[in-house]
Amino acid sequence: MAGIQLKKLTLQFIPFSEIESLDTGERIKKLLGIVLTNRIILLQGKLKSEEEARLIEDTMAIIGHVQNFKGIELAVLSPKEQSDIPLFSQIKKRIAKALVGDRDSITVIGPASVVREIKRDPSKIELLLQKR
Repeated sequence: MAGIQLKKLTLQFIPFSEIESLDTGERIKKLLGIVLTNRIILLQGKLKSEEEARLIEDTMAIIGHVQNFKGIELAVLSPKEQSDIPLFSQIKKRIAKALVGDRDSITVIGPASVVREIKRDPSKIELLLQKR
């Protein structure tokens, strides 16, 4: 093992239930707090579009004020909508989504100092990491 330098990468899973009772400001503060510790977040579900916008705004506001913070990379992976399922099943799914939110998605949020780019296609996410 001489000459091999190991790097640690931390992925933190956050179940939707951990943030569902928080208001937008508290959610953003919690997520940014985790990202500022150089951890990559795997969030069950996805943020509302206004929450994503607020996350990006707050991120831009702290760049330059926090040492070595270059911003965030964010991607959402959602299952493909199926048009061939029965109407009753589609209605049930929409009602469930309205009641409990969009929990069948995964959101990845990482610090730009660790994650250079996030590539996604319908079935996978690739994280391209920065060299340290």
